[in-house]
Amino acid sequence: MQHMDRLDRKILSVLQGNARASLQEIGAAVGLSPSPCWGRIKKMEEAGVIEGYTVRLNPLALDLGDTVLVQVTLDSHSDNTLEKFGEMLASIPEVVEAHLVSGDYDYLLRVVVKDTRDYERLLREKLYRIKGIRHSRSSFVLRTLKKADLPLFPG
Repeated sequence: MQHMDRLDRKILSVLQGNARASLQEIGAAVGLSPSPCWGRIKKMEEAGVIEGYTVRLNPLALDLGDTVLVQVTLDSHSDNTLEKFGEMLASIPEVVEAHLVSGDYDYLLRVVVKDTRDYERLLREKLYRIKGIRHSRSSFVLRTLKKADLPLFPG
C-alpha cells in the first residue's frame, strides 16, 4: 500500500472501535459513501494493514482471573532450540503472547490462568517440561493500567 491518508486512518479507527460496523456506518463516520469506503478497506486488507477481524474475550468472564508475565532464559540459542521452544509455546493455550526480547532474558510470555494454583499446575505440567529452559521468573499482574490496540494517529 502506498500512502495511508486521513480517511484511511479514520476508517481504521472506526473498525478498531467496532469491527462489525456496516459500510454505511463506517462511511457516515468518515464522510464517504459505502462503495469507496469498501475499496479502501479491501486495499488495506490486501496490503496487510488489516490483518483480520477478531472477537475480544473477557478473561474474567471465562474464569481466567490472573495474568502472569513470565521471563524465560534458554540454555541454547541455536535455531533448532528457538524453533522447538516456539512450537512448544504454540501448543500451550494459556500462553497468549510470546516475545523474543533483548536484555537479561530471552523471552517474555503473557500467560492467563484461573489463579495461583492453576499457574502452579501450568508450570509443573507444561512449562517446566519444555527442554532447554535454564531459568524463569514470574510476575503476577496486580492491575492493568492501560490496554489498547495499536494506536492510530490522525494523518
